[in-house]
Amino acid sequence: MRKITKESEPPKLTTWKRRNPRGQYTDLSPIERQAINDATRQEQFGLCAYCCKKIDAQKSHNEHIEARHLAPNRQLDFGNIVASCNTRNQCGKAHDSLPLPLTPLMAECETELKFYLSGKVKGLTPRSIDSIAVLGLNSRAIQEERKQMVDNLIFPDKPDDLQLLGDDLLAVLIDDFQQPDCEGQLLPFGPVLVNIIKQFLVT
Repeated sequence: MRKITKESEPPKLTTWKRRNPRGQYTDLSPIERQAINDATRQEQFGLCAYCCKKIDAQKSHNEHIEARHLAPNRQLDFGNIVASCNTRNQCGKAHDSLPLPLTPLMAECETELKFYLSGKVKGLTPRSIDSIAVLGLNSRAIQEERKQMVDNLIFPDKPDDLQLLGDDLLAVLIDDFQQPDCEGQLLPFGPVLVNIIKQFLVT
């Protein structure tokens, strides 16, 4: 996960809420739903809120961090909505109505998860362990996706290359992976790569 800083809700949602003070999320038209999705993907720099794979309008949905079933009063709260990928049995599709103790709205989501070169992720706290299970973030498929991205971007020749790089070069890599491109998009799985590289820095 990567810490998401929520921005102001899209004007189309604000207008709709004023006109429909008793409205619910299910009452929104495709226009408001798309405005929410566009705004969340923009503030997430084109990455899924949970697994950090690349998403677009067709490959994502509006995801309530506090599920509508558990927090009906927050179903139109833009601060409770992120964009999730549509991967089966993963992320928003796995979350459903289960409680999520560690979320991408918390800064700790970047420190309580530890990613490995193998593509596996380990929770370092009870709540991060629970969240990994709820979101299906250790499925064989997502582990393989993460591993391939690491292999292709960090060490295309051999894994030992990363260990041979000095702290200055590792810091440059971290900076590169945290900077959006000219279209405001982050590298797919960029936060995962940053997490892995930081483990090689000498403290």
